[in-house]
Amino acid sequence: MNKILSNTKGDRWIWLIVILLSVISLLAVYSAIGSLAYKRGVGAESILMKHLAMIVGGIGLMYISHKIDYRYYRGISKLLMIITIPLLFYTLIFGNHVNEASRWIAIPGTGLSFQTSDLAKLALITYLARTLSIKQENIKDVKQSFIPIMGAVCVVFALIAWANLSTALMLFGVSILLLIMGRISVKQIAVVCFAGMIVLAGILLLGPRRHMYMTRINTFRHPEMADPDKAQQANHAKIAIATGGIFGKGVGNSDEINSLPEAYSDEIYAIIVEEYGLVGGIVLISIYLFLLFRCIKIATKAPKAFGTLLAAGLSFSLTIQAFANMAVAVGLGPVTGIPLPFVSMGGTSILFTSIAFGIILSVSRDIEEPKKIIVGEIREVAI
Repeated sequence: MNKILSNTKGDRWIWLIVILLSVISLLAVYSAIGSLAYKRGVGAESILMKHLAMIVGGIGLMYISHKIDYRYYRGISKLLMIITIPLLFYTLIFGNHVNEASRWIAIPGTGLSFQTSDLAKLALITYLARTLSIKQENIKDVKQSFIPIMGAVCVVFALIAWANLSTALMLFGVSILLLIMGRISVKQIAVVCFAGMIVLAGILLLGPRRHMYMTRINTFRHPEMADPDKAQQANHAKIAIATGGIFGKGVGNSDEINSLPEAYSDEIYAIIVEEYGLVGGIVLISIYLFLLFRCIKIATKAPKAFGTLLAAGLSFSLTIQAFANMAVAVGLGPVTGIPLPFVSMGGTSILFTSIAFGIILSVSRDIEEPKKIIVGEIREVAI
């Protein structure tokens, strides 16, 4: 254990954030899985142990990925894109069909399934960071730079949006932020946005979940006119938050757990506020804001453009996802189905989130090690 701790590198604050989120996740999930355990006919402890195993496995993956020099992810990004696009096609055709959408594929021999969009997020962000950093000398060239970048963004966006629009929109927004950081011209970014709007319109008009999307939007815009069954999740999330008060009802004392269909996942923030109150909600928001601050600091100090874009893209993805989840819980947006990173019970999504944390830590490790070398050289000169 001491050897592992001594070999743990990177930003110490991010390691602390991961530990804090892990503890919050275990407490919140244990409170929220009572109804799920009843439906499955198992004890809540067995579900919690599986969740704990995922967290431990995620931290293990984070440790491994942070030990890899982040420059190796430049080459890995190409392989990830080659794997991701056919996998997204496969998911749409042969994936597990739930709620008029195919988002998951089974992992043979494990009994687990994962959303291919989790892999796609990692693949597209690393690919964009690689392409934008390599093409800086001719970044304005349409044929060499813009077309490959626009093609990757729009293809991945379209394939994810067909079954998971909220995740696709979030990833599209992160991609636009990276294009701005990568010095893509305003006109070219406008073209990407226009292409994204065309894809979005097609999904809303022709997609298999178009009726569900419109119902959620209308329920959000006109809650007083909405079908009570359709608005159940949003209404009970608001009740949970409103009744939490300043200090909450206490651990395990939620009254809305049995009324929220995804209390352990999509609506876990509502349960946290109900049990820990306004104080608990603000603490969790502060943790994610501090995570964004540390990641931006890492991105600005990274010596290479690839490290800057990589750390920025992954941190934007994590924090935008977190605030999108919390915004839905408090009624600032329509129901989306986006989990709270490293807090919601999400199976393999925790593993992919952990890898993203590990890559950010790998970039921060590259910043720290040159400092140690310089300090060592100064000491040698002094001696």
